[in-house]
Amino acid sequence: MIVILIGALLVLGGVLFMAYVAIWRGRLSGASRRDPMAESPTLEPKGRSAAFDPRANWPGLALVGLGSILLYVGTTYL
Repeated sequence: MIVILIGALLVLGGVLFMAYVAIWRGRLSGASRRDPMAESPTLEPKGRSAAFDPRANWPGLALVGLGSILLYVGTTYL
């Protein structure tokens, strides 16, 4: 039972970590503007999309993977 609980907490922690990285990455429309009243032509980031970057999210992916392994082991062998 404890293995399943630890696995569930690891999966939840990994998902929360990946959400944290995606939310607090920065402004979508580039650098901060000096005039807050000026309109930006777009809200999309310049260059490559920053929605999901495995290099920035690898700790969260590792937590989800380890948690899912523990969930599998806890339900299969215990």
